[in-house]
Amino acid sequence: MSSSTDTVLSAAEREDIRTRFLAVDTSNVADVLDVMGWPDQGLAAEFMPYPATAGRLAGWAYTIRGQMTPYPLGGDADKMAACQGLSPGEVSVWSGDGDGICYFGELIAIGMKERGSTGALVDGGIRDVRWLGHHGFPVYARYRTPVQSIGRWKVNAWQVPVFLRGATVERVRIEPGDFILADEDGALAIPAAIVPKVLAESEALTATEIRIREELSNGLTLAQALERYGHV
Repeated sequence: MSSSTDTVLSAAEREDIRTRFLAVDTSNVADVLDVMGWPDQGLAAEFMPYPATAGRLAGWAYTIRGQMTPYPLGGDADKMAACQGLSPGEVSVWSGDGDGICYFGELIAIGMKERGSTGALVDGGIRDVRWLGHHGFPVYARYRTPVQSIGRWKVNAWQVPVFLRGATVERVRIEPGDFILADEDGALAIPAAIVPKVLAESEALTATEIRIREELSNGLTLAQALERYGHV
C-alpha cells in the first residue's frame, strides 16, 4: 500500500520531478523499484499509447472510478465534475468495469489539457484517437472503441484509491498523488512516498547506462562492460 509523502511538495518541486522523470526509461525505474522492494508496480501489457506516436506519459495521479450503469442519454455530470478537479502536472487515472466502451474522447481530453493535465492512463477504452494525437495529449489505454460511455458507464468517485490491471499481480493499487510513468516499454505506478528516491536512483542508473553505451561505441566489449559495471 502506498502512502503520501511526509513533506508536501511545492508546485515547482512537483513539476521539476515530473520533468526529470521524462528523461528516464520505465525499464530503469522498474529495476529500481525491484531493488527497493516494490516488485509489483508494473501495469498490464495491454496498456498502449494512443496514438502510437503519443510519446511519454509522466505525471501525478488524479484518480477517477466508474461502473457500468444504464441511464438515459444526456451526459454524465459526475464525469464532468471529476475532470474539473484536475490540476497542472496531473495524469487522470481511470478505472472501472467498462469493458467494451470508451471512458472519454477528444472533447474531454481538450478540457483536461486546458486544466494543465499532462495525459491520461485508462484501464478501459478511449476513442477519437486521431484527434488526441492532433492535440498532443498522450493517452495510454487498454483498447480503443467508438462506443461511447453515455447511457452505459458512469463515474461514481474521484480522488480515491483505484485498482488497475497489473503485470505481475492481478491489480495494482494507485492512490491520488502517486506518480505515473509510461513509455514504449509500458506503464508503472510509483507510490508517492518513494517518488523522490526512485527518481534519484533511476537517474543514477540512467547515467551508468549512458556511460556503458558510450564505451561500447568506443570499442569496449560487452564482456568488459559487464566486468566493469556488473549487471545493469
